[in-house]
Amino acid sequence: MTTDHQDTDTTILDTDVLVVGAGPAGLMLATELRLGGAEVVVVDQRPGPTTESRASTLHARTMEILDSRGLLDELGTPPCEPRGHFGGVPLDLTLPSSHPGQWKVAQTRTEELLQRRAAELRADLRRRHQLLSLTAEDGVEAEAIGPYGPVRIRARYLVGCDGEDSTVRRLVRAPFPGRDAARELLRADVSGVEVADRRFQRLEHGLAIAATREGVTRVMVHEFGRPAAERGGAEPDFAEVTDVWKRVTGEDISQGTPLWVNAFGDANRQLAHYRHGRVLFAGDAAHRQMPSGGQALNLGVQDAFNLGWKLAAVVRGSAGEDLLDTYHSERHTVGRQVLANIRAQVELLLGGPEVEPARALLTELVALDGVRQHLAGMISGLGIRYDVEGPEIHSDEHPLLGRRLPDAWLEPAEGGARRRTTELLRTGRGLLLSLDGDGAPALRATAAPWSDRVAFVADRPAAGGPLSAGQTLLVRPDGYVAWVGSGPAGLARALTRWFGTLAADD
Repeated sequence: MTTDHQDTDTTILDTDVLVVGAGPAGLMLATELRLGGAEVVVVDQRPGPTTESRASTLHARTMEILDSRGLLDELGTPPCEPRGHFGGVPLDLTLPSSHPGQWKVAQTRTEELLQRRAAELRADLRRRHQLLSLTAEDGVEAEAIGPYGPVRIRARYLVGCDGEDSTVRRLVRAPFPGRDAARELLRADVSGVEVADRRFQRLEHGLAIAATREGVTRVMVHEFGRPAAERGGAEPDFAEVTDVWKRVTGEDISQGTPLWVNAFGDANRQLAHYRHGRVLFAGDAAHRQMPSGGQALNLGVQDAFNLGWKLAAVVRGSAGEDLLDTYHSERHTVGRQVLANIRAQVELLLGGPEVEPARALLTELVALDGVRQHLAGMISGLGIRYDVEGPEIHSDEHPLLGRRLPDAWLEPAEGGARRRTTELLRTGRGLLLSLDGDGAPALRATAAPWSDRVAFVADRPAAGGPLSAGQTLLVRPDGYVAWVGSGPAGLARALTRWFGTLAADD
């Protein structure tokens, strides 16, 4: 339980996990930690959710994640666009999913949604708190300054979710290899201008993008050959955007009113290790990339979704610390793949006439469905496959092993209304799903010691769906299939690997 008391003029907090940063990754992590039974304190310098229209795209896998936690009803039905792009080349993103395509949700809305859920789960969110120092040995001790004075926070673990200029990363001196920005896109949200929509329009002197929604026009522009400016953390002024826009397009937008102006470069860096003992990293604190294709926010939310249940199990005592190593191995691999595809996209987007042959070839290749599916799976997050089998664990060969459990209808063996597989994940527990409908007594008996962490369900898959009868799936709390079998062989080892050896209350 998080405790709060005073020592002279210093507030002292004791908790299981300290999360630094209340952006989408930090808030998602806080909800998952609370769902898993861990106490969590979140500190953030900002007074509230972002008011800037930064990221505006939720991809299919992130929508599935929100659905698996019952959050989509509150989100409503945002606009969906089936077509995305790869380096500015149009790409159909529709793949088998409950939410195919890309969904247009402003980051401020995403943060509000996740903050409300974190509050419902009684996460301790402390705004206007700036992290000053930390030490991490047997536990973590952090010093921060809040609106009412110094705060000392003692935790078992700390997770840095504090963005690309992470204070946690600097304090830990975590190696962050990669490259700095050499090129950049200027971006502005502007009211009071009339500009034709442009979708990655390549002109003689540069790249221009424009889209108008609800009276606000977002413009983005890159002038071929223009290097990224040394800004020292400051944002460009609107005059710089209008000058470059005019040189590239010939249009004057200086009469508009700027609502938000920024620049983002093609820096490409990734932490060598996502875990440094009792300090872990997620989101942009772990990787820095150009937000091409709307992947950055989604990558961070998915980091947090992978880490939350694992870290909760460790602090609860039901799993050993080696479970945290799977966070690094799984998400570092995904991050490396995403950063590689973004580097390729940057060349296609910001390169001059010399990249036109490559763009023409890619345009031909994406017409091949295998190529389209591969690229769409990478951008949407639907193509992720984790290596879930450790030593001495063997599952039946199955295309779902290591992949997410698809949204599918199930017919309860004992009657009653049909239900979706996604609904079975709402509690944040693991799931042992027997698809033969008879309850498989041997499977149930094998899983019994883990019944406090893993729900056993025996249903029949609905006809015509993506699941087939006759096998049993062990599904992790993050929705990925960790074991497949038609009998109990190997199941106990898989349960031990992912859900520990002791009951949570032992």
